[in-house]
Amino acid sequence: MSDVKDYPKLGLKAGLEIHQQLDSGKLFCACPGYLRSDEPDLLVKRKLHQVAGETGEIDAAVMHEAAMDKAFMYQYYRDTNCLVELDEEPPHQINQDALHEALKIALLLNCDIYQDTQIMRKTVIDGSNTSGFQRTVLIARDGYVETSFGKVPIDSVCLEEDSARIIIKDEKQAVYRLDRLGIPLVEIATAPALNNPEQIKEAALKLGEILRVCNVKRGIGTIRQDVNMSIKGHERVEIKGFQEPRMMVATCNFEIERQLKELEEGTTIGAVRNALEDGSTVFLRPMPGRARMYPETDLPLLHISREIIDAVKKKLPKLRNEIRDELKKRGLSDELVKLVLEGHLDEFSALSKVHDNPNLIAKMVALWPHEFASKFKKEESAIREVLTEAVLERVLLALNQKVIGEGEVKGILLKIAEGMSVADALRIERVDDAELEAKIRQLVSEKPGLREGAYMGLIIGTLGKDVDKRRAMEIVKKLLVR
Repeated sequence: MSDVKDYPKLGLKAGLEIHQQLDSGKLFCACPGYLRSDEPDLLVKRKLHQVAGETGEIDAAVMHEAAMDKAFMYQYYRDTNCLVELDEEPPHQINQDALHEALKIALLLNCDIYQDTQIMRKTVIDGSNTSGFQRTVLIARDGYVETSFGKVPIDSVCLEEDSARIIIKDEKQAVYRLDRLGIPLVEIATAPALNNPEQIKEAALKLGEILRVCNVKRGIGTIRQDVNMSIKGHERVEIKGFQEPRMMVATCNFEIERQLKELEEGTTIGAVRNALEDGSTVFLRPMPGRARMYPETDLPLLHISREIIDAVKKKLPKLRNEIRDELKKRGLSDELVKLVLEGHLDEFSALSKVHDNPNLIAKMVALWPHEFASKFKKEESAIREVLTEAVLERVLLALNQKVIGEGEVKGILLKIAEGMSVADALRIERVDDAELEAKIRQLVSEKPGLREGAYMGLIIGTLGKDVDKRRAMEIVKKLLVR
């Protein structure tokens, strides 16, 4: 691949589309939103037919699918699917939990909310929906995210239902499972205002950061990201499966090369393509147009009241960079900040209400369990099953009551991780301050001229590893100053 760097000269123009599953029940029925691996109860066969959109035209992508004349099979579970998913019953009113979460995302993206909006049907006859269309509703517009390249405009935020899950697909048949059909998706579309691959990657990561602080599903398949891009003289190309950060720049550069080659050959038609692991892409289908949307006739206009918007605003979560800055202000090192943010923030926040020492609590929840696991050659999860939040809280309460000293906390947790009961671990034979100072004074007088660390080694060796190390160091420093 040749070096593609002069993006302004190439006229690179790109925009992102992100589809993120929300962690709630389904959007237009009461079925749960989880996937299944057991054998289905029923198999339903359907054929889907092309329908004109609200402009009266049939979309090119729809015509392409219709020409294949396929029959589709749908796997159905009696206890977790319903007639709505089979398109045998009208949709229910929109899931309020999903709507509130979508509004939260829209507000974090600085968007304006549509207070009255029409639920629409988007024609799709590739078999991924039993009805032949996908329900979608535009809820917000005109937002932005901040990046190092400046603001990236957000054109729209939509709430829509996910498609059925493909199980088998070949030239003769397509078998779908209805467990995924109807799970709420938030679709975020940026304006085509991204002009180089690094900016595209940063914008994608920023949008991902915002989604992670919301109530979204996690794991493979829960987020799908596409990039629409073109260079000067070429029609827009949509690349599916654009969610691997380490391949984003390479994929953009491969696509630029491909479009340059098509310009030389005089073929500049847009299409939908799929991203491959090496950064190249493969043709999927013609580019869909705007002739496949029409209003949902089974549901009324969606009204989003000012009261709902205000209630969601009061519950907006803080973004990761805001939390990072707060943790640094509280005195945590970059390493501890990173560890806390990797999955221990809730525990850290809860325990910070018990005892006000952020560094100690960060080590308790994020650092020491990992160290103990290495020491005992165990899985970290096994250590965390012992050092639960309740156990850590009990140790902190003992610290608040001066039953133990701060320097003794790690040793106590180590004993609990080894298997000692919490009660026994907290029963420490402690030396009172006067006695401790007298013993340290004696050690210093017997071996004058040593450094602080050497004296601490002597103290631990003489008085035991459970000695209050912080207090001992304070005494050593006081004596050495004299």
